[in-house]
Amino acid sequence: MVSPHRPLRSFGRIKSRAIKPAQAALIDTLLPSIQLHIPEDGKVELGQDFDRYRDIWLEIGFGGGEHLAGQAAGHPDVMMLGAEPFLNGAASALRHIEEQALKNVRLHIGDARDLMAGLSDATVSRVFILFPDPWPKARHHKRRLVSPAFVAELARIVRPGGVVRFATDWADYANEGLLTFLRAPQFHWRAEGPADWRDLPSDHVTTRYQLKQLGDIAPVFLDFERC
Repeated sequence: MVSPHRPLRSFGRIKSRAIKPAQAALIDTLLPSIQLHIPEDGKVELGQDFDRYRDIWLEIGFGGGEHLAGQAAGHPDVMMLGAEPFLNGAASALRHIEEQALKNVRLHIGDARDLMAGLSDATVSRVFILFPDPWPKARHHKRRLVSPAFVAELARIVRPGGVVRFATDWADYANEGLLTFLRAPQFHWRAEGPADWRDLPSDHVTTRYQLKQLGDIAPVFLDFERC
């Protein structure tokens, strides 16, 4: 039975195939130095080393880490936070971080909502939610990450003028997610025409999941600005 005080899991399995030895070694050596810890009181202390960065960005569900690492490499003056419960994805991300010698990445291996709850108000300037689990069966839609409660929490942690990007390749999730954001008075949909959600954003880093084309539509990219 699910606790009434804890949201339903928005993700499935947390581990699949065996993690490659080199990546497993990074879990022991690299991860401890860049892992975000959530103390018992739930408040995340970002530390003084964050003061040197222009902005803090957050990727929710970074998968294999290609996008996370790409954004960190392209914006060395930004601290990238990443949350991902899937251990294989975390191991892959660590490989990208090591290969590119990235210093501006911190990871939370677990539910992104726990990390979000621990962040202070107006902490982050950008949030990426790229191809979250679509839970395509109707009876599972309640497990989808994008919900009114989730958007309300985003509104709390995103600075005014900050941007949330939601991308999906499932039509009904795109429609549902769009309506959820439109109903939130704290966000404004930035699109002015179809190209704004149909075309790849100029700053997007394509991921392996995206290339698999598992959804029922071409990917759509919905950008919402915090009012």
